[in-house]
Amino acid sequence: MTRDRLAKISLYGILSAGLLVVVGPFVWMLLSSFKPEAEIRSVPPTWWPSTWTFDNYRTLFDRLDFPQYFTNSVIVAVLVTVGNLLFCSLLGYALAKLDFPGRKALFLTVLGMLMVPGMVTFVPQFVLVSNLGLANSYAGLVLPFLAGPFGVFLMRQFLLAIPDDLIEAARIDGAGEWRIFWRVVLPLCKPALATLGILTFLSSWNNFLWPLVVATTDDKYTLPVALALYSIGQNRMYFGLLLAGAVVVVIPVLIVFLALQKHFMRGIATTGLK
Repeated sequence: MTRDRLAKISLYGILSAGLLVVVGPFVWMLLSSFKPEAEIRSVPPTWWPSTWTFDNYRTLFDRLDFPQYFTNSVIVAVLVTVGNLLFCSLLGYALAKLDFPGRKALFLTVLGMLMVPGMVTFVPQFVLVSNLGLANSYAGLVLPFLAGPFGVFLMRQFLLAIPDDLIEAARIDGAGEWRIFWRVVLPLCKPALATLGILTFLSSWNNFLWPLVVATTDDKYTLPVALALYSIGQNRMYFGLLLAGAVVVVIPVLIVFLALQKHFMRGIATTGLK
């Protein structure tokens, strides 16, 4: 066996092992969502269900107000994603292509915010939202996350790769900055927008702590919060319900990723090359 062939086999073996480590928990979650509660708790755990049941999904859709929680999650995740795509691209364009006083200081501030843990600003954000009377509302769930420093940094780095001559040509033709942004710059940012959209949607869809604190009534609970609260019974946790809900929570994220994966890979590969 040649050295190149041996190296290729070793590489495939390592990648296959890594794939099993990543995919294994998701496969177990999917299969276990069809198990009875007793089998899920059995020791040692089993992979393949010995008894298939849909009781966990029936409980999820019949006993819980699933449509309301799912709708809340969709509204919050979509609004946060759209806000980040709009505001982060605008700020990224200004930092990358416009010359104005304080631009470097503003960019350093964005970089500094990337280093601040989210828990540091959690309490001030909650106090501000409460004082504005936005607690237990969609506005309170969405407004603090409409633009993030990571999104601004990502868009700024991608926009640096767009030739300045292209923008200057549009200015010579009489186009204003708004028209240049919407007609020239934004269509070229599909990879970066797809990357930012996927990451933002994933983060907002899975956000648990902020909706748990801000939403005080059932009608404003998002899906992760509702699953966590209603899967806990008297002195026990219903793992079957929790696993079935986790499967349902993962499906929209997979759909978004599969729809945008081409642009997502391009965005990851090209952002920050310049």
